[in-house]
Amino acid sequence: MSADPEGGFHKELIAGFVQEAHEWLEQIHVALDELQQGPDPDRHLTLARTIKSGLANMSGSAATIGLGEVERASVSALPFAEAVQDPTGRNSTDDFIGLCKQLGHIYSALTRATSAVIEPAAVADHTENIPVTIPSSELLTILHEFKARQARSGNYPRNLLGTVIAQVEGLRNNGVEQCNVTSLKEFLARWSDGEKGFLESVLKQIPVVTDEINRLKSRAGEKGQPSEQIQAVVEQVAQLWSAAQQVNAVQMMTFCMGLHSFLAMVMQRRVVVAADKYAAVESRLIENVQALQNWVEAGREERSAITGILPA
Repeated sequence: MSADPEGGFHKELIAGFVQEAHEWLEQIHVALDELQQGPDPDRHLTLARTIKSGLANMSGSAATIGLGEVERASVSALPFAEAVQDPTGRNSTDDFIGLCKQLGHIYSALTRATSAVIEPAAVADHTENIPVTIPSSELLTILHEFKARQARSGNYPRNLLGTVIAQVEGLRNNGVEQCNVTSLKEFLARWSDGEKGFLESVLKQIPVVTDEINRLKSRAGEKGQPSEQIQAVVEQVAQLWSAAQQVNAVQMMTFCMGLHSFLAMVMQRRVVVAADKYAAVESRLIENVQALQNWVEAGREERSAITGILPA
């Protein structure tokens, strides 16, 4: 049986997609900003892959829950992402402007498809939980003033405020005169909870991965069949990789991708690995977990600050 487009379950799916889509868009904007600063070729390719991966993930997820307009807008942006992926410095200003315009189309499509997430809710039978609303233009003034203050004192490293501003601007441009502050706060809270939940999952599973790396290090150079332990750890790393995609934790996602490939080759006896190589992998694992903790905390602090300036 197909999901009822007006049903609660479908709305929950859309709400979850909104959270993911805005994380992807935020990562795309950050990558695009850095691309325009002329990074070295390797970094340029990494940023270009981040943009294309975000667009591909967005189009796929939109298709899954039936948001055809968002899917088409995301797919249409892919050629523009490919146009700026050349690391030789041949990208023109028009290429970047073209991609920015396409991202604007995605925001508009996303806003039209999911406006119920932030628009004032319809009057319900139970009126005791009346949502707090504010004129879109007034909310934008508050957000831009906060952004200006942050520019003077030092911006938050993740620039999540830019994502929120873009969402509200999209609503206003599409004729939404009142924004539901209650829903916006709930959205920010879900966003934060998703990242916190991912971090907790990583911290819970990483000791098992570390133990296996240490076991492999202690047996470096020995012959024999792969143990069942490494198979379980390879699957565990694949799960972490998938979970990192869900919250768009790009650095951890990239690391888990590489770690999965490395452990898979070890399991299949396709490489001979020295003990110091395992030590280096373990060191990188610890560094990436610390970076993830900092990433989650930076996001939590910024979202908390944004919530704090919203009307009560």
